[in-house]
Amino acid sequence: MPENRLPPVPNATARLHQLKLIAAARVSAARTTSRQQVTDIVRVTVDNEVDTSTFKAIVADVAPDSLR
Repeated sequence: MPENRLPPVPNATARLHQLKLIAAARVSAARTTSRQQVTDIVRVTVDNEVDTSTFKAIVADVAPDSLR
């Protein structure tokens, strides 16, 4: 069975934007109720592709307003 992954994005900034959009969609679909759930979803989405500060920024950006 072939992997179900998106093709590589040629630009690092574009890849970061793509990861953020994917994480936001997953957080929204999961209807998260805690900051830990958001963090877990982002962790799985970025899969060691970003540094710690970028990871924290993505979590802050995709967390629903009710969790901020």
